[in-house]
Amino acid sequence: MIQNTTPKLKRLRQLISTQGLDGYIIPRQDEFQGEYVAAYAERLNWISGFSGSWGVGVVLARKAALFVDGRYTIQAKAQASPKLWLHKNLIDEPPTTWLKSTLKRGQKIGFDPMLFSIAETKRYAAACAEVGAKFVPVSFNLVDRIWEDQPARPQGALFVHALAFAGRSVAQKLDSLKIELKKLRRDVVLLTDPASVAWLFNLRGKDVPFTPVVQAYALVYDNGRAQIFIDPQRVPALALKELGRKVKALPPAEFAKCLKALSGRSVQLDENSAPEFAREQLRKAKAHIVHAADPCLLPKACKNKVEQQGARDAQRRDGAALVNFLHWLWLEAPKDKLDEAKMATKLHTFRSATGALRDLSFETIPASGPNAALPHYHLPPKGGRHIKQNEMFLIDSGGQYLDGTTDVTRTVIIGTPTAEMKDRFTRVLKGVIAISLIRFPAGTTGAHIDVLARASLWDSGFDFDHGTGHGVGSYLSVHEGPQRISKTGHVALKPGMIISNEPGYYKLGHYGIRTENLLLVSEPRKIPGADRPMMSFETLTLAPIDRNLINAHMLTRAELNWLDVYHARVLAELGPLVQDETLPWLKAVCAPLN
Repeated sequence: MIQNTTPKLKRLRQLISTQGLDGYIIPRQDEFQGEYVAAYAERLNWISGFSGSWGVGVVLARKAALFVDGRYTIQAKAQASPKLWLHKNLIDEPPTTWLKSTLKRGQKIGFDPMLFSIAETKRYAAACAEVGAKFVPVSFNLVDRIWEDQPARPQGALFVHALAFAGRSVAQKLDSLKIELKKLRRDVVLLTDPASVAWLFNLRGKDVPFTPVVQAYALVYDNGRAQIFIDPQRVPALALKELGRKVKALPPAEFAKCLKALSGRSVQLDENSAPEFAREQLRKAKAHIVHAADPCLLPKACKNKVEQQGARDAQRRDGAALVNFLHWLWLEAPKDKLDEAKMATKLHTFRSATGALRDLSFETIPASGPNAALPHYHLPPKGGRHIKQNEMFLIDSGGQYLDGTTDVTRTVIIGTPTAEMKDRFTRVLKGVIAISLIRFPAGTTGAHIDVLARASLWDSGFDFDHGTGHGVGSYLSVHEGPQRISKTGHVALKPGMIISNEPGYYKLGHYGIRTENLLLVSEPRKIPGADRPMMSFETLTLAPIDRNLINAHMLTRAELNWLDVYHARVLAELGPLVQDETLPWLKAVCAPLN
């Protein structure tokens, strides 16, 4: 439903003018550059009416433009009035390109330096400079100034992520980081990614949906001491005890003051996540700024033995919930009474019944028929599409548990598939299996492996336009870097990393297919007679793959063996966990094809 935001735009333009600016940029992201934001940070939604998870608004004196990607083209036009907003494609015509074609020499575009990373600020500043305009930081957020009923910032207490799940204490992690800083001759590192702060200090919270992080920055010094910038009242006594005497919680208002105190010191920060505000303060303090990757990224990605076992336990529990759901779907789908929203709700019910679910890891994607052909489909407010016979149904979902984060996609047929559906499904499955079976030496990246997911599709002139796999956290973000399997995934895969394996095929307007398992990178192992040790993948996800969509004649003997062994494992590990009435069905769908 289109919202009339004319009064809000009028007030914003008045404020823009009084600040001596010619325009202002409103990004969807918050101060932490995360995938999800709290209610107070939904500034783009408030000013435009657009509620999607990604976008940018640019407000000038006489026009405004809303930039969204292909996921949200229809939604944006249905929510943000075309009379007030020019609708632009974020990929085809980025805001920087539009600004270069729109701005005039001498004009000034304002931005909140807390909401823009250093790298992003550089791109916007360069684009403006090309036409003689300026990208100007503003000391306060203009939208916040006129948003009278803006929700409060999250104030819930954070909590300790117990050693039984984390595997390493705060002191151990700080000691490792201290050693790294001394080796690099850095005095201090600024951490601005909430997931890194949560991981390093074994803390979790509920500041944003789906991801159990605490929205906080931290400074870690080469003597092993640290400061976390969060309201100390939010830190319970147990957490203070876990943090120890070397870690101090300070109010966020102290952040600028602590940055200014770093005069003459070597400060490492990641320009892809650190806000421009931090660079401004460090420059004023005449600190020596070193741009380098967040030092927590790799150790966080390489799960320790406790986290690895936690992932196995979480996947087993989550798999049983998914199997109960798939059995329920098998019983209910022929009755023609289901819609996409009911599917999402029912799966959530099964996960909740485990008694261990803390949250979903992202909004469930239940896509039927042509909706499944949209890789990033989002359920609309009014229940979504009705499930129909002889159509494919794709459900992409995940859960957050104290011992692990899950993400799994299964595609099933409601009724009878066509020969084409079975062909495409089997080609996707061949990609899943190829990655699952690969052995690879140290130094191998996701880009090296990505082709395996696509080879069978390429053979017949098909492909998919998303990456094959992303990293997954340990009771943290379901989308975790730096590892990924994609054409541009250039980080070497290391033991302990968890990564998704999710090739797909999408026939626009008809159906979509994706099969997704999570994988754990194993330690290198010697192969008898070989020259060097090789790593491999351990499949973590446990859930049956729809036999009705498989053309067994297209699978090699090795592929059939993998599928039968996998299904035997699914039955053995999940059989004791599923509902009694589900077990006969599970035995049938896990029967050997070979």
